[in-house]
Amino acid sequence: MVPEKLTYVFVDLFTIIFPLLFSFTKSFDFRTHWRYYFPGNLLIALLFILWDIYYTKIGVWGFNLKYTIGVQIFNLPVEEILFFICIPYACVFTYYCFRKFIFAKMKYSFDQFWLILGIVSIVFGIFHYDKLYTSAAFISCGITLVIAYRFAKIKFLHFLLFYLIILIPFYIFNGILTGSFMNRIVVFYNNSENLGFRILTVPFEDIFYGLALLLSNILLFEFYLHKSTK
Repeated sequence: MVPEKLTYVFVDLFTIIFPLLFSFTKSFDFRTHWRYYFPGNLLIALLFILWDIYYTKIGVWGFNLKYTIGVQIFNLPVEEILFFICIPYACVFTYYCFRKFIFAKMKYSFDQFWLILGIVSIVFGIFHYDKLYTSAAFISCGITLVIAYRFAKIKFLHFLLFYLIILIPFYIFNGILTGSFMNRIVVFYNNSENLGFRILTVPFEDIFYGLALLLSNILLFEFYLHKSTK
C-alpha cells in the first residue's frame, strides 16, 4: 500500500514513468520530438495552473493535504502542478503512437464535427453560467474544438478514437484522486459549482476539462511539428 502522503505523487509518477521510458526506445523515439512538445505543454500548463490557482482560492475544488507531500506553490500542492506535466506527457505520447502506427490506415475524418461539437459545448457552458466548473469546462472545451476546426491539421475521427481510449486510464487515475478505488479523496469538488453528476466519483465536467487540456497540448505539438517541416 502506498503511504498516504505519497498518494498524489505516486499517481503522477506512475502515469508518466512508462511513456517516458518508451520515449527512448527505437520503436517510439518520442524523445526526438520533445522540442515540438514541451514548448506547447509548458504554455498550456501555465494557463491551466493559473485557472487551478483561482478556482482553488474561490472554493470550486480543493485538495486534501493529508495525501500530498506537503509542499505548496500558490496554495496548490506541488503534485497538482506536476499533474499538468505528467498527464499530458503520457497522453500526447499515446497520441504520437496512434499517429505513427494507426492513423495512416484511417481514411475518414468527419472534421465538421469539430465545429458542431465546439458550438454545442460553448452554448452549453453559457447556459450553465451559474455553475463555475461546468461553465468553464464546457466553454474552454468548445473554444479548443473550434480552434481545432479552424487551424489544425488533425482529423476529428483520429482524435475521437484517441480520446475515447485515453478516457479509460484517465478515469482510473482521476478515480483514484477522487476516491473511487481507495478511501482517500485527494481532490474534492464543490457540487454547487458543477452539475452534480459523476461517473464513479469523477465529475462529468472532467471529460470536457480533460479534452480541453489534452487537445490544446496536441494542437501545439502538431503546430510546432508542421512548422519544422516548412
